[in-house]
Amino acid sequence: METDTALTDTALADTATEELAVASPVADTPVAAPPRAEPTAEELEAGPVVDLARGLEAIFMVADQPQSLVSLATALNAPVAAIRKTITALCADFDGEGDGPRRGFELREVGGGWRIYVRADYDSAVRDFVYTQNPSRLSQAALETLSVIAYKQPISRGAVAAVRAVNVDSVVRTLLGRGLITEAFTDNETGAIHYETTELMLVQLGINSIAELPPISPLLSDGSDGFDEQR
Repeated sequence: METDTALTDTALADTATEELAVASPVADTPVAAPPRAEPTAEELEAGPVVDLARGLEAIFMVADQPQSLVSLATALNAPVAAIRKTITALCADFDGEGDGPRRGFELREVGGGWRIYVRADYDSAVRDFVYTQNPSRLSQAALETLSVIAYKQPISRGAVAAVRAVNVDSVVRTLLGRGLITEAFTDNETGAIHYETTELMLVQLGINSIAELPPISPLLSDGSDGFDEQR
């Protein structure tokens, strides 16, 4: 009888174990993730979250003027402190600190803002590309803008735009890329970059100095046109 009792107890234990196994989830069974909370009104108003490092890179690629921390923070909807920290990390990354390679460009703080520039080590490579690999003719707009800069240098981009009465951003970038103009200085108060012509422009025109440019006064109207008709 003791043997039968032991067998009975064993069978009951096995049955209980099987019932528990059926009732309890298996350890390998994935647990369903909790439902994702809906975004708050503040999050919806703030807009999508952007990776700051990648967002700054994208802005710097299209910016043709130094960008202040405040303007970058506003564009990316992020605190100024976070922008400053991310820019420091980008500078280190571009300079090859750590395991990454040293880039051919760098971030510089100029005139109270930040902008991407060609690293000085690669000036010769860029110069060779501009001079020999990209010899296409200048457009009429580029020639007119170059003329304004040549006669009124140093001059800011805004002043050139006022003279021509059109936006000259892309044209100035073209002239910079061709090496025909360069940045002379940055106004400490306004942050505006002033441009001047380069030695290359003199070479292209076949003159030794800006003083050899033809006088522009005879080419301009003296404002008397039409007065004779009114007499």
